[in-house]
Amino acid sequence: MVQLSPETIWRTSEKELLSLLNSGIFISKSRKVHFYAPSFMYYKTTYYCSSPTHFPTVSVTGTECALNCKHCGGKVLQTMLPATTPEKLFKLGAELKQNGSLGCLVSGGCLPDGSVPLKQFIPAIEKIKQKLGLTVFVHTGIIDVATAFALKTAGVDAALIDIVGSNESIRKVYNLNTTVKDYANSLKALHRARLNFVPHIIVGLHHGELKGEFHALKMISSFKPSAIVVIAFTPITGTALAETEPPLAAEIARVMATARIMFLETPLVLGCMRPKGKHRDKTDLLALKAGANAIAFPSEEAIKYAETQRYALSFSSYCCAQIYVDAAS
Repeated sequence: MVQLSPETIWRTSEKELLSLLNSGIFISKSRKVHFYAPSFMYYKTTYYCSSPTHFPTVSVTGTECALNCKHCGGKVLQTMLPATTPEKLFKLGAELKQNGSLGCLVSGGCLPDGSVPLKQFIPAIEKIKQKLGLTVFVHTGIIDVATAFALKTAGVDAALIDIVGSNESIRKVYNLNTTVKDYANSLKALHRARLNFVPHIIVGLHHGELKGEFHALKMISSFKPSAIVVIAFTPITGTALAETEPPLAAEIARVMATARIMFLETPLVLGCMRPKGKHRDKTDLLALKAGANAIAFPSEEAIKYAETQRYALSFSSYCCAQIYVDAAS
């Protein structure tokens, strides 16, 4: 790969960026890409169809969230299976296992401090791991050291955490009275617990504009993440930002290409949250050119492109965070 600094990628013009992407310099020699389609969204192409049971997302708060973030407004929680007590979580896990599930992502709405209330559910998660043998990922929100160690002891396979690099975005979009330092401390906590962790960068979280994404990547670079997932702000009907334009596909690719340069040996993923339609077609294609190792819910055009470029393709119904395992196999 040609030696480029992250700062060079970040500051280059869109025309120059597209030229770099088209040159192939970000693509690894292995030319292998993993495609994921977990169960929380129906997905079907001529190549693959998702399973409704293999890897669902579970909310430990149901549809409740204290933050009412401007980009989500709790709408995303409505796509999850509710399990609001430890007993309900284990019962749901047993039902999922009986129905052929491979695992689940345990998530939920946030408390006023930006954390997902996982502590009371940790014994149930440990029971799911020990008695059912399911893969369990957790979405933590802001997390302290004690909780990180408890999740590690419980056998959680990986922790997923959104990292925001702008205090203004945290305050104005998340409605949260914390700072980027709290996210840095969360990364430190996950690192200290030696828990596999997969940071997510939300491109365009600040009203569709880039603000803080580069700083978020720099914060993550102080640690050793299991994988990096790039997602993008997507307008959702009924939220405060429903009429806001999403970031351009080229800006999403800019973040991915920068991440590729900063994390040469770390699996890089284009995650599930991003605009659909023609926007997705373009985003997915540019993500491959930016060196993505995996894409969640890929457009059919991206799959066809990967085929024509002689990538080795694989399809999975796991959450895309599973790339940290699949890339090593």
